[in-house]
Amino acid sequence: MKRAIMRNVQNVIFLLFTFVSGVFYLCFYMVSIVLGLALSFTVVGIPLLTNVLRTTQTFVQYERVQTKIYTDISIEPLATRQRAEGNQWKQAKAELMDMRNWISVYWLMKKFVIGCICLVVGVLIYIVPVCFVFIPLLYPFVELHFFGSVVDSEMKALQIMSVGFILMIGCSMIGNGLVQLIGGYTRLMFKAIRG
Repeated sequence: MKRAIMRNVQNVIFLLFTFVSGVFYLCFYMVSIVLGLALSFTVVGIPLLTNVLRTTQTFVQYERVQTKIYTDISIEPLATRQRAEGNQWKQAKAELMDMRNWISVYWLMKKFVIGCICLVVGVLIYIVPVCFVFIPLLYPFVELHFFGSVVDSEMKALQIMSVGFILMIGCSMIGNGLVQLIGGYTRLMFKAIRG
């Protein structure tokens, strides 16, 4: 029982982490790429874009580690890339022309949409059943409605609590499946980056 509870807590953390990391990737890459492109006519823009694109490998490896920790899905790490020889402009050209960087940015930014879905589904399958369980404690103090029916008796509150327990069991399996799907997304991301 304790192991199942810990697994569900770990799943909730992973789902919320997916949302937060998706928001971070979207904001970081949108702002930095737009800023780099806007400043590309100055001396600052191209080096900014170059350094931003160098972060993709770090973030992709970080996603691999998080997937291993939370889903126990092993993914082979990407081979480390060597920096191009030459001056700063040749290095910038090599980074900007490397399709793996742009593919990584695309897959990391797509994580925002997946993160939003994870947030909504995570709340529905993990938080709502727990709230249903606490209905018998709350109904005397707060006016509660459940599918249009007012919860005004102990019998209705206990029925909703039992629905909460049933949902906890069923939603636990759904949550495990969702977490495995997100782990599969990371695996697909690595497959796309490798080409």
